[in-house]
Amino acid sequence: MSPEQPSEPAGKSLFSLQRRERLMEELRAHGAITVRGIAAKLGVSELTIRRDVNLLADEGLVSRVHGGATLPSPLDRSAAAGRPPHHSYSIGMVVPSLDYYWPQVISGARAEAEQQNLRILVRGSAYDAADNRRQVQALLDTQNIDGLIVAPDMTGGHGQELLRWLNALPIPVVLAERRSPTEVPAHRLEWVATDHAFGAGMAVRHLWQEGHRRIGCLTDSASPTSPHVVRGWRQALGALKIPAEGSVHEDSAKHVNGGRDTHFDHVLELCRQTGTTAMLVHSDTQAVAFVQHCVDKGLQVPGDIAIVGYDDEVAYLAEPAISAVRPPKQYVGKVAVQLMAARLAEGRMRPVHRIELNPELILRESSVGAPRIPAAAALQDSL
Repeated sequence: MSPEQPSEPAGKSLFSLQRRERLMEELRAHGAITVRGIAAKLGVSELTIRRDVNLLADEGLVSRVHGGATLPSPLDRSAAAGRPPHHSYSIGMVVPSLDYYWPQVISGARAEAEQQNLRILVRGSAYDAADNRRQVQALLDTQNIDGLIVAPDMTGGHGQELLRWLNALPIPVVLAERRSPTEVPAHRLEWVATDHAFGAGMAVRHLWQEGHRRIGCLTDSASPTSPHVVRGWRQALGALKIPAEGSVHEDSAKHVNGGRDTHFDHVLELCRQTGTTAMLVHSDTQAVAFVQHCVDKGLQVPGDIAIVGYDDEVAYLAEPAISAVRPPKQYVGKVAVQLMAARLAEGRMRPVHRIELNPELILRESSVGAPRIPAAAALQDSL
């Protein structure tokens, strides 16, 4: 797989609603827009802008003209005549973060909701079962929602109680990037989630193909993704006949801020002792910090130690840029809305669906092309 470009045009990150608001701002400022001009300005395709113009025209907010749009004229009756009915259903969506990972999931959900004539109502929460329940209850109390997409905290007794409560709600519920554990038989809950174990296995096999024979894993047990990453790492080690016992596996959950450098020094010492020359690191914010620490210690990445991150949110910003497993975040949101739309349309006769999506591995400098040399001496010199 070839390395990816490090950045994308800024306009591609805009939610569709934000994009249409920008179109209206341009129209108010200039009276008219061209599809070609506004597509270039926002960094999206002309087809995307034409769809936006059509939606705004159907709402009576603009008048379509050849190659663009103008503010509506009293003489233009076509928009009002073609205006679609109100949204068929309203879906509540509760996610644990609005600034990492989840914005792309929300974007995919909103885009699919537009296609399905559904309304999405998003609330940010925290990685906390009690707050998850408060946010869901607020939607139930104030928004008259028909279905719910949620990424709940499922840890401990409070998390399991939350799942039971969600399973008993009188509206359909789809979990996003979550799976109900076997000890909570939530038979009504549907879900769409990334197969993170598969993604971790891809990373391990890539490192093996690059010549590494001792591959460690650095994760954060506070993340609900971490157990799946660890499981995939262990399964891949087993398949490659790398002994899991004695392999470096460290948890960074309790090591933050001032304690992080000491923790990373400990990880590097374990790598030296075991001859480990590659690490899978979740998440890629932690991978960026780990790469910086290695470079500060005089290690060559990937020459002395190769690194693959997980999530691919900021991995490309590191120096060197970090290879990373990329979950299909927008598709998680898209498929969650598709599941909800089908459930609302078909009712209880539809079988419960639980879907896993495969991530992809984006290769960059941190793990590719370094000659394999004994790393113990370099690691020893760095400590």
